[in-house]
Amino acid sequence: MNQRWRLIALWLLPVLVAGLLIWQILGSGTTQYSNINPSGSQLTPTTNTAVGRMTYGRFLDYVQAGRVTSVDIYEGGRNAVVEAIDPDLDNRVQRMRVELPGLTPELINRLKEEGISFDIHQPKKAPPGLGILGNLFFPLLLIGGLILLARRSNSMPGGPGQAMQFGKTKARFAMEAETGVKFDDVAGVAEAKQDLEEVVTFLKQPEKFTSVGAQIPKGVLLVGPPGTGKTLLAKAIAGEAGVPFFSLSGSEFVEMFVGVGASRVRDLFKRAKENTPCLIFIDEIDAVGRQRGAGIGGGNDEREQTLNQLLTEMDGFEGNSGIIIIAATNRPDVLDSALMRPGRFDRQVSVDPPDINGRLSILKVHSRNKKLESDLSLENIARRTPGFTGADLANLLNEAAILTARRRKSAITLGEIDDAVDRIIAGMEGQPLTDGRSKRLIAYHEVGHALIGTLVKAHDPVQKVTLIPRGQAKGLTWFAPDDDQMLVSRAQLKARIMGALGGRAAEDVVFGRAEVTTGAGGDIQQVASMARQMVTRFGMSELGPMSLENGSQEVFLGRDLMTRNDISDAIANQIDQEVRKMVKQCYQETYEIVKNNRDAMDYLVDRLVECETIDGEEFEKILSDYTTIPKKERTKPVLN
Repeated sequence: MNQRWRLIALWLLPVLVAGLLIWQILGSGTTQYSNINPSGSQLTPTTNTAVGRMTYGRFLDYVQAGRVTSVDIYEGGRNAVVEAIDPDLDNRVQRMRVELPGLTPELINRLKEEGISFDIHQPKKAPPGLGILGNLFFPLLLIGGLILLARRSNSMPGGPGQAMQFGKTKARFAMEAETGVKFDDVAGVAEAKQDLEEVVTFLKQPEKFTSVGAQIPKGVLLVGPPGTGKTLLAKAIAGEAGVPFFSLSGSEFVEMFVGVGASRVRDLFKRAKENTPCLIFIDEIDAVGRQRGAGIGGGNDEREQTLNQLLTEMDGFEGNSGIIIIAATNRPDVLDSALMRPGRFDRQVSVDPPDINGRLSILKVHSRNKKLESDLSLENIARRTPGFTGADLANLLNEAAILTARRRKSAITLGEIDDAVDRIIAGMEGQPLTDGRSKRLIAYHEVGHALIGTLVKAHDPVQKVTLIPRGQAKGLTWFAPDDDQMLVSRAQLKARIMGALGGRAAEDVVFGRAEVTTGAGGDIQQVASMARQMVTRFGMSELGPMSLENGSQEVFLGRDLMTRNDISDAIANQIDQEVRKMVKQCYQETYEIVKNNRDAMDYLVDRLVECETIDGEEFEKILSDYTTIPKKERTKPVLN
């Protein structure tokens, strides 16, 4: 509201001053004067208006000829209104304006000699205050506008008025953070919660630990994939601790100006020392904590100066007792080693994707405000979603709720859950296929995948086969492992390669080598990747248990551009031969399985074209009428 009134005053002031100036100008042009002639007799009040104009030379001729009866002089002798007898108009008296060269003594004496009545009208002077105001109007207007602009800029974050505020920290500060999140609202990360609950106990009851000589940890680094709940854990700590809380992102330290980041680090820790004990949360710390000296042209840049200042403030010459730093990142491999050492980040807490029990507890938390059908089992949803993080599960229930509202149902059913899982993994549902030939070709391709997944013992079981397009895929075959696979055997990797090649093998058997399509392009990329990893990383080939390639193929800045290759050309050729040999062998076995079960595949394709979707149990039941299905040894996880 104050800013609004300042803007109104800024526009109103020049309007008022302009009005006063216009009033002065108009008033000076229409003001009447009392005209007193030299003899003392009062003349009729006149104005400086006239019906015609007369040159100065003609005026002098009229004066000499005695035809001028009266003269009214205005504007200090620059103009005059003359009453003269005009011989051209039957000697009638006319009023005419004359431009004079000035109020000269000769003109006055001439008028006196001729006995002409004249009067000198002094211009009405404006009040002194108004004249001073008019002279100061533009300077005052300019200064006032600059002041209002500066105040307005200061009230806007990042405005030009904050040019001197670059060195101040941008951390959000809360004396008692009201995040609305407690540890009870965080599920699926029991080990991480236990470590962080100790941090809260350190802040609330430090004597419990100091009595036995324990020291408060200076920093806790949360490490884990995106969506596992690192930021949520930080909110829970802020909500539970009840101490001053600073929160900011790692990117907020770095600016284009040299020294700004280091200045913000100093200002942050200065404010933190004034509010100890306190918590500082830095999200995505890899934005400022990347390894130093990783660039090609040297490392003396703004980010490295900021990191150096952060290292000094965390554990330098001066201690920071009572300040606990919590940071989160999903790229611990790029962090500087000096930042990771004890004394700076004493604890590294891994926040991994949850297991089946963790997923069940997460689903219970996020289903509190959802209307679920009475027979909908959260345990079944937890079993169907291996590899889902907490963010994925929250999004899953939200998408299911949206679909429920769209379908005008009163509660979420298993159908909405299935559709939501498909949408999250594969994309939005497309229009069903109408072309008969293309539809049957895609059906053979997908049945080929499912056939291999069912008949190969080490493969994951088939969940469903569908011809409903999703995303870029025209058809999909879903495989659902029964448990969370932490370790994968060689037989399982080989079975996955064969399952990926099942679609191409089905096209080859049914339509011939000349009619195979590009539909297996993505499958072949997965096959090449898995086979190469088996040879180069896992030692599952005839080359022996040797790691022939680095685990990470990503180039980090300029550090890895000039990295020497650890293998010779001869070994590289052997790797290529082993990969080709493995893929060729898997494809031959896949081709034989598809060929030997052609009758079953034809019937399953007809059924799939008719129904568009076949679930795993129905698929296995139909296939069991044609051949013997190997029993898959699966142990379902126990739910606590």
